Amino acid sequence: MNLDLDTLKDPQVLAEFLLPLATSLLSSLAVLFIGLMVAKWLRNMLKRGMTKGKMDETLAGFLSKVFYGLAVAVIVITALGQLGVNTTSAAALLGGAALAIGLSLQGQLSSLAAGVMLIIFRPFKKGDTVQVDGLIGTVQEINIINTILTNLENQVVTLPNSSVFGNTIINITTLPWRRANLTIGISYGSDLRKAKAILERLMAEDERILKDPAPAVWVTELADSSVNFAVRPCMNTPDFWATRCELIEKIKLTFDEEGIEIPFPQMDVHVRDTPDSEAAATKA
Repeated sequence: MNLDLDTLKDPQVLAEFLLPLATSLLSSLAVLFIGLMVAKWLRNMLKRGMTKGKMDETLAGFLSKVFYGLAVAVIVITALGQLGVNTTSAAALLGGAALAIGLSLQGQLSSLAAGVMLIIFRPFKKGDTVQVDGLIGTVQEINIINTILTNLENQVVTLPNSSVFGNTIINITTLPWRRANLTIGISYGSDLRKAKAILERLMAEDERILKDPAPAVWVTELADSSVNFAVRPCMNTPDFWATRCELIEKIKLTFDEEGIEIPFPQMDVHVRDTPDSEAAATKA
């Protein structure tokens, strides 16, 4: 039908064409407006309920956003249906777009899935010091896509969650105490009993070293150039590095004072005289 000005003045045309179109448009806008309000309200209720249920805040926020996105898609398709649009085609188009986006974001989706697993199983939390794939750092943020650490040089490191969850995770600070694993070697000519007594005394004198579990000293190896002790002190996790480093320093200084030799790699070079070298020396 050609809708010129005279045609629009025809009451029959208004009744048969424009009024139904206006009704559909208003109905579609009403569905869209009311639907978005209801979806937003349900999203907030869902997030609040999951948070009260002690679900992780990051996971609760992510799930509520996913629900809201799906709800918006359904509302838009319903609103288009009110306008007479073929919703089957719209749904197919939306599905195709989602597939294309998914294929182009495979890495991000993998990190997203890994982020959900990290939040659910919680191998670490914010503030923990962890080792992931050889990298040591303190956890600053656990996002749904990535994890942010601060390393020992105070540099910010952002790791995709797929690389975090897919590697061995060592949580260094989750337990209240740690055991140091020191190997101390002395020369074969040094007094073994005296060296062992010194090691035990130094650990007993340091108040930061725990009495339970008790520290231990064992002779573990008769190596090529040294007799090796395994020294195993335990200390509270916050005191670990300072106590460990200071203990090593005390061991070295005390051994020097007590005449206990700590061997170090040496190389003996023997020079032999040969007929050629003697002839060269004679000519010179």
